[in-house]
Amino acid sequence: MSDPFERYNCQIALPGFGISSQELLHHAKVLIVGMGGLGCPTAQYLVSSGIGTIALADDDLVSESNLHRQILYTPQDIGTYKVDTAAKKLQQQNPAISIIPYRLKVTSSNVMDLISEFDLIVEGTDNFETKCLLNDACVLAGKPLVYGAIYQYEGQVSIWNVLQEDGTYSANYRDVFPDAEESQVPNCREGGVIPTLAGIIGCMQANEVIKYFTQPQDVLAGKLWLMNVLNGKTQVIKLRKTSAEITALPQTVQVITFEQLMQEKDHFEIIDVRSVEEHQHFNIGGTNIPVEELQHHVHSFSGLSKPLLVYCQSGQRSAQAVKKIKEVFPDKEVFSLKGGINTIQP
Repeated sequence: MSDPFERYNCQIALPGFGISSQELLHHAKVLIVGMGGLGCPTAQYLVSSGIGTIALADDDLVSESNLHRQILYTPQDIGTYKVDTAAKKLQQQNPAISIIPYRLKVTSSNVMDLISEFDLIVEGTDNFETKCLLNDACVLAGKPLVYGAIYQYEGQVSIWNVLQEDGTYSANYRDVFPDAEESQVPNCREGGVIPTLAGIIGCMQANEVIKYFTQPQDVLAGKLWLMNVLNGKTQVIKLRKTSAEITALPQTVQVITFEQLMQEKDHFEIIDVRSVEEHQHFNIGGTNIPVEELQHHVHSFSGLSKPLLVYCQSGQRSAQAVKKIKEVFPDKEVFSLKGGINTIQP
């Protein structure tokens, strides 16, 4: 009878690791949210290391622009759901573990149920709304969250909300980035990213997961690891908790795809919240109200009987606009265009 741990001999041989650590990995249950540039390498190395149960959550399709940094996918996978394709390939990589695909968007209505069965959550998302939502859910549920972010040549990694020996929890995302949801930092498509950075940060996230289960004293709890791949510099910043308390989840912005919009375009009042210059360069119709000026116009929406569809370049500004409108009109139907006009702009 073959040794079920034979493939892991090189890590079992590590000082202080051994069979006992491998068994801890085998019994671990990890959820990865976002199967993009960070989720792909994280999942590949966690599968290789022998994490017993790995779930993948994402509702996105593989596109050609993903391929330069999301190396789990090939041109033949374009148009397929990322979680379905990733689950199939990861299962081939290690048939001895359990891979669970969740083809869904993580929202305030499903996140608590989604994370409930897992020991640790990894977030590889590219938007601040989901980062905040996952952070708040993990704080409320008392679960650790491995964080990663990339932009151009710089990346960062930490692990939030780790239970400490004194019964308190380490710093979380809100402690470090209290105004994250208001951030205007572009995503990878707009701001650019060197593909190797995604691999490095994703591997560091996988490393934090392995350490959490086998060497918890060495994790990046209460620390933020930073790297610039252009000059090779790294640094670790010590973090501190604030007095802010998380008592409820932020409401998720409702989205629709461009295809859905085209099928029911007459059903919506459309608002472009980009700048005047962006609107003049390319638009899909609607009234142009830059997000910075929205507060001066929001009360005019009271007389509109149709649902509102808000769009921008990538979906970040439109998500902020939806929240601002919902603050004034909480019962109004307001949607953001998923992915913005990046998904259709020539």
